[in-house]
Amino acid sequence: MRLRHPDGQTVHLSYCTNVHPAEDLAGVISQLDTFAEPIRRRLDADVLGLGLWLAAPVAAGLAADPALRRRLRTELDARGLEVVTLNGFPYRSFQAPVVKLGVYHPDWTSPERLEYTLDLARVLVDLLPDDAARGSISTLPLAWRTPWTPAQSGAAARTLEQLAAGLASIAWQTGRAVRVGFEPEPGCVVESTAQAAAQLARVDTDRLGICLDLAHLACAWEEPADALAQLRRAGLPVVKVQVSAALQADDPVAAAEQLSGYVEPRFLHQTRGAGCAGAADPADPAYATDDLDQALADGLPGAWRVHYHVPLHADPEPPLRSTTPVLRGALRELLGGDSAGCDHFDVETYTWGVLPAARRPNSDAELVGGIAAELAFARDELVDLGLTPVPAPVTA
Repeated sequence: MRLRHPDGQTVHLSYCTNVHPAEDLAGVISQLDTFAEPIRRRLDADVLGLGLWLAAPVAAGLAADPALRRRLRTELDARGLEVVTLNGFPYRSFQAPVVKLGVYHPDWTSPERLEYTLDLARVLVDLLPDDAARGSISTLPLAWRTPWTPAQSGAAARTLEQLAAGLASIAWQTGRAVRVGFEPEPGCVVESTAQAAAQLARVDTDRLGICLDLAHLACAWEEPADALAQLRRAGLPVVKVQVSAALQADDPVAAAEQLSGYVEPRFLHQTRGAGCAGAADPADPAYATDDLDQALADGLPGAWRVHYHVPLHADPEPPLRSTTPVLRGALRELLGGDSAGCDHFDVETYTWGVLPAARRPNSDAELVGGIAAELAFARDELVDLGLTPVPAPVTA
């Protein structure tokens, strides 16, 4: 979906397809029929934006074959779908039975991560709508925090130089610009905006910047205005926003039974107590654990925020709540002024399949309805900030 900021800039709103499992191109195209086109119809939208996730083998195959890229573009166009952003964080098998720490490999010290991301950029330039200003790709914030040695830091810095050079070459060859956003996440080398400013201080900011995930921002107990001011001071552009909400327990003891329903084996659910706000090390075990079951076993002082993306439009069961106030504050800071700044907003609730049983979709149709409701929620939030829905151009 497209909206117009009062300054005239087009803002793209999409949903991220990493909620769906697909490890080949046939699976990706099948998702368009099963989910994406029905969501578009449910929203009565002329065009629906997708934050497409392509596993590494799919990306490599598409990057190597222009005919396959044309086929995918044709399949998207035929269903009223468009792509301006890709999710390049999970490398493959993101909806496997157990993911946990595996999602952080390969990391930004490795040539595999570099080649995957450049493959995604090569694909994206051929998927972009003709009138899109640019494309974006989100990626992991360098690596999981342990181990992280000076040698690894140096290797990552050299790889990011190669990434920027590769993106510049693609732009020169195609005339289309793609930027990569590093996504601060709990437990990673870059968890907070302070760590982003320190670790990414020397990157090429014409090509590289930040993907701001609003659930992660909330889990770090950061205030949106302060976080964005810090990124501006560091000169790091926000190239993409993942519109997401985390789980919050103001009294974890009283909410222990409800919290236990969110313990599951697939994904990490890093948990942060309010004391991590402003800490030099947000992952300090005094107020942080790497998964929810550990937090429930060991305890953390104060209120908790859990890295568990919950549906935007539906509050979790009391006494739990979501961090939608942080989401609203961040959107206001990003879009409420004279300039839109960032123009790619992607709803990313990849946890539908592991929600507590009573809240989990029981069919594809129920998942379609849930994602459509999230997109409607996000669209309405943007409209409340003064943005105006606009139709996309008709594809010839």
